[in-house]
Amino acid sequence: MTATAARVITGDAEALAVARDLAAELATGDSERDAQRRLPRAEVAALAASGLLGVTVPREHGGADVSARTMGELMAVLAEGDASVGQIPQNHFFFVEVLREAASPAQKEFFFAEVLAGRHFGNALSERGTKSPRDYAIRFEPRPGGDVLVDGTKYYATGSPFAPWIPIYANDPDGRLVAAWVPADAPGVTVEDDWHGMGQRTTGSGTVRFDQVVIPADWVVPVWTIFERPEVFGAFGNYLHAGVDLGIARAALRDAKDLVRRIARPGIESTVDRPADDPLIIQEFGELALRVRTAAALLHEAGDALDAARAAPTVESAAEASVAVAAARAETDRAAVSVASDVFALIGARASAQELNLHRHWRNARTHTLHDPRRMKVFHIGNHALNDVPPPPSGLV
Repeated sequence: MTATAARVITGDAEALAVARDLAAELATGDSERDAQRRLPRAEVAALAASGLLGVTVPREHGGADVSARTMGELMAVLAEGDASVGQIPQNHFFFVEVLREAASPAQKEFFFAEVLAGRHFGNALSERGTKSPRDYAIRFEPRPGGDVLVDGTKYYATGSPFAPWIPIYANDPDGRLVAAWVPADAPGVTVEDDWHGMGQRTTGSGTVRFDQVVIPADWVVPVWTIFERPEVFGAFGNYLHAGVDLGIARAALRDAKDLVRRIARPGIESTVDRPADDPLIIQEFGELALRVRTAAALLHEAGDALDAARAAPTVESAAEASVAVAAARAETDRAAVSVASDVFALIGARASAQELNLHRHWRNARTHTLHDPRRMKVFHIGNHALNDVPPPPSGLV
């Protein structure tokens, strides 16, 4: 595998500063990449070289080990620059977390060194035709001598066209959940760029085929062990998704501000020269800004709850963190979809012009928020508030 020379970031403030600089660069080509569905290979390489993909590596392994609160904002910053590029590292950080929580010391030493060298992770989690998202039919068979055979197909493999490593989820012979790291260039691995969703067009969320692929057993991590103790592993993964949604909402509001000032015209009954001076437009823009601020506040609150639970993991602290993340995910979902839709009314018919591509924000929001239903988040919030029932330790909440 070819390494990308990666910077090593040492702290939270540096991580956010690097993210903001990179996001500004991403924003310059975001609309064009989306319109042309041009995969962001150079942009992902720049992301890897920036050192941002190593910021959750523990300090004892040379990483910055930034806080969860920082990670939520970091994801939002990147997604505001380009929602597709912003989503790509979500799975990478998810699998870094798998290593933190369940890997052996030797596995951590090996894979964290890979991450810090710029050799990042894609993913191959989802399958089709199974009963639920947590049923895995992919063949996963230990072989004599200690290797493991992987054979089957995964879908919606976000980031895999760009990644040196493609971790998969599978069930071991005892039916327990494991993760296995497969080199993208291993014999029998085929990555297909066949994702054609209406939004998040350049995430590389296509198909990965594993044809009699053999990997060492040392690259298999027992994910099932995470759920034998109080954990916020699943909450952290969902929290990163909430950051993506917040970034989309911010991007929609940013572009609406520019277009209201630049191309919108006063309404027929308006008495002002500029739409930006119209009290009704100011009022509605304030409502949209309030939704974004509310979502951001809940995201930051959830980050604090995750950090508290990590520092003192108990059933109670894990439940509080999971509920806080559910609240952030529910509100960032609503903000992204509604703000990206409602901005059109502030600008008028001109906002629908294809060349503006303003609709990409709504397409991105509507596509990304389909990962799991908002109603599921609200149910767990309500069940905890009313019946003191914590969210289940499934890794999905």
